[in-house]
Amino acid sequence: MDKQQSLSKISKELMLREPYYGFFLIMLNKMWRKDLPTAGVSKNGINYQLAINEEFWTSLSEKHQMGLLKHELLHIAFGHLVSFGSFRNKKLANVAMDMEINQYIDPDYLPDGGIDINNYEDLNLDRKAGCRYYYDKLQQLKDEKDKNGTCGNEKMDKWLDCIDNGDVPDHSTWEEFDDLSEAEKKLIEKQIQKVLSDAKEQTIKKRGNIPGEIEGVIIIEEIVKPKFDWRSYVRRFSGTSTKVFTKKIRRKENRRYDENPGLKIKMKQHMLLAIDTSGSVSDAELTEFMNEIHHIYKAGVDITIVQCDTSINSIEEYKGKNELNVKGRGGTEFDPVLDYYNANQKKYTSLVYFTDGECYTSVKPKGRVLWVLSERSHMNEDLPGHVIKLEL
Repeated sequence: MDKQQSLSKISKELMLREPYYGFFLIMLNKMWRKDLPTAGVSKNGINYQLAINEEFWTSLSEKHQMGLLKHELLHIAFGHLVSFGSFRNKKLANVAMDMEINQYIDPDYLPDGGIDINNYEDLNLDRKAGCRYYYDKLQQLKDEKDKNGTCGNEKMDKWLDCIDNGDVPDHSTWEEFDDLSEAEKKLIEKQIQKVLSDAKEQTIKKRGNIPGEIEGVIIIEEIVKPKFDWRSYVRRFSGTSTKVFTKKIRRKENRRYDENPGLKIKMKQHMLLAIDTSGSVSDAELTEFMNEIHHIYKAGVDITIVQCDTSINSIEEYKGKNELNVKGRGGTEFDPVLDYYNANQKKYTSLVYFTDGECYTSVKPKGRVLWVLSERSHMNEDLPGHVIKLEL
């Protein structure tokens, strides 16, 4: 069987096993390249494409071939090519990103040498916590090793030495995106977002399931104390756009019409709350955000939630439920929400954007904006408006 027949066969098997990734794969261009040691995501006009080394491909078992394809697709779906530039230590970022996505691949399907979090149980790493979390953990261990000569874990010391020596996952094709202008990057992200959306649509039409890592439900089992004083925020920070509610009461007479009941007038805030549902935001961070949103709701605020990764995925009224049907898991773009907020100024008192802060924006908001960064995130003070970080 030649390379093309082999690739077609594995693609069909992936379609049967995991339809979403099968449709996703069909929509991407594939090419063979001899200058790559294994495989990677490369540039194809205003889109991504899969580049595969023929010799490496034919050396793999069919299971490992399928795992390799899913691995590369997850890099795209989780927005790693977009967020990669925000990490200072690129070698650690390579490892952290593979550590994140390989948790969504059956270990039996991982090619030899693939990074498996199960091999580092003594580090007590959280599962499916996002690449930023793993990067921070690795950076802490490296800093400790650089300072003391050891991080306290002999196995980890050896691994850090290997990483320093360049023994890391090969993402060399990502360099093809370094010289793109911001406009070109946005075009590519919009195109891949369309591919992801089309894959979802086709999967649903064929009665397939959308993978939990792409679209899942975050459920808050227990509401805990808020990490920010939302009642004071509602009183002091919000603007003047409010809804007016009237309620008939018997205890106050209507001065104009003697036989009619009185009216109680109450002003109510209507806030737009944006949730960053990009691949870099972990389930733990989304749970943290939803807990805070619940407390905003309890402060007597009318809430509209907008979910956004590289584009707006949903705009829904919040009614106090302790769960979120997550829509997104692609790259990160703040512009779509800010553009929507600017176009609907009269509807909302303010915008509160819950995010890990791993992005920037050139859009100037016309109203009040509060950026709420997760406890695990790094402070980003370059965002337009007020910025806080959730901390106990």
